[in-house]
Amino acid sequence: MSRPRVMFYVQHLMGIGHQRRAAVIARAMQARGAEVLYVSGGYPLTDLDTGAAAFLQLPPARAADLRYAALVDANGDPVTPAWQSARRDLLLSALREFHPDALLVETYPFGRGLLRFELLPFVEAACAQKPKPKVISSVRDILEPRARQKNQRIAALVNSHFDFVLVHADPAIVDFGESFPLVRQIADKLRYTGFVVDAKNGEETCAHASGEVVVSAGGGVVGEALLEAALRAQPLSRLRDGPWRILVGPAVEEAAYQRLRALAAPGALVERNRVDFASLLRRGRVSISQAGYNTLLDLVQARIPAVVVPFTDGRHREQTTRAKLFERRGLVRVVAPDGLDPGKLAEAVDLAADSDPPPAGMLDLNGADNAADIVLTALGD
Repeated sequence: MSRPRVMFYVQHLMGIGHQRRAAVIARAMQARGAEVLYVSGGYPLTDLDTGAAAFLQLPPARAADLRYAALVDANGDPVTPAWQSARRDLLLSALREFHPDALLVETYPFGRGLLRFELLPFVEAACAQKPKPKVISSVRDILEPRARQKNQRIAALVNSHFDFVLVHADPAIVDFGESFPLVRQIADKLRYTGFVVDAKNGEETCAHASGEVVVSAGGGVVGEALLEAALRAQPLSRLRDGPWRILVGPAVEEAAYQRLRALAAPGALVERNRVDFASLLRRGRVSISQAGYNTLLDLVQARIPAVVVPFTDGRHREQTTRAKLFERRGLVRVVAPDGLDPGKLAEAVDLAADSDPPPAGMLDLNGADNAADIVLTALGD
C-alpha cells in the first residue's frame, strides 16, 4: 500500500509561531508513515525542523505592518498583480504534481485574507481533483474578533470546501466558540486536537529554585517594549543580581538590538534568540514573556513560574484572552500591557519567584500526535 500523501500550506505574516506549530504536526505525520510536502509562503527560517518532508518555498511575503492590510515581498516592496499570479501558479502546479490525499491549510479560512488571491483557487482546485483529497483547515485556539459578515463568509466557506477543521486546543481550557461566535454553524466539522507542543522540549525536568530570569518576546517584530521594560525592571527586583537573560528575536533590527544591549545592567545578558530556548526555561527560575500560543505552551511544558505581558494594540486581543484563561488555572501571572511599568513588572517577578511551579497535567499537550491520527484515520474512512 502506498504511503498517504499530505500537503501542508503554511504562511506566517508577522510572528513565526504558525510555522513552529505546523512543523511539529508535519513531523508527527511523517512518524506515522505519511509523505509530506511542506509549503511555506513566509520569509525563510533557518532553523525550522520539518523532518524529512519535501519543502517548497514560495516567493516569500509578509504583512507590511500590524494592520495586516497589505503584503510586501522579499525586498519589502508591495506585491504586484504579476507577483501574485506567479506565486499562485507555482502553488497550483505543486498541487497538481503532488496530488495529495490530504491538504492541510494553516489558518485559512479563519484568517489569511491577504492570501485570498491564491488560497481560494488553491482550495477550489483541490476540491476539483479526482480523487478528491481531504481538505482540512488547521487553526490555533483563539481567533481575533471579526465582523459578523466576515464570520458568515468563513462559516459558508468551511461548509462548502472543507472536510473538517483541526482546532489546536484543549476544549476543557479553550472553547473555539469563545472567539468564533458562529461555531454552531460548523460544529460538525470541528476536531479538537489538544495543544501542539514540540515533544523534544519536554525531555528534561524543570530545575526550579535556581537559575536565570529568562526574558523573551518570540520571533516576530513586536515585543521590543517588553524587553526594554524587563531591563529597567531588573534593578528594582530582589533578583537584581541576576542572571537575567534577555532574548531578542531575529525581526528586531540591529540598531534596536544594540540599544537594548546598552541598557543592560550588571547581571543581565542581552543576546539573540537561541535554539535551546526550551532548555533555558527548564533550568530557569522565572520567565518574562508575551502570551503567544507557542510561548505559553513552552512555559507550561517547562513548569517555570511565569510572568506574561500579552501583546495588544487595541485591535489584537488573542494574547490577552489566552493569558487570562491560563492565569485562571494558575499557570501564569499576567501583567497588563497598558502603560507597562518596570516597577510593576519587578514586583510580579518577585512574586513569581516565591511561587511554586505551575501544576503538571492540566492541559492536553498531545496536539501534534492527535492531529496526525485524526487526519490519517480520515484517509482510511
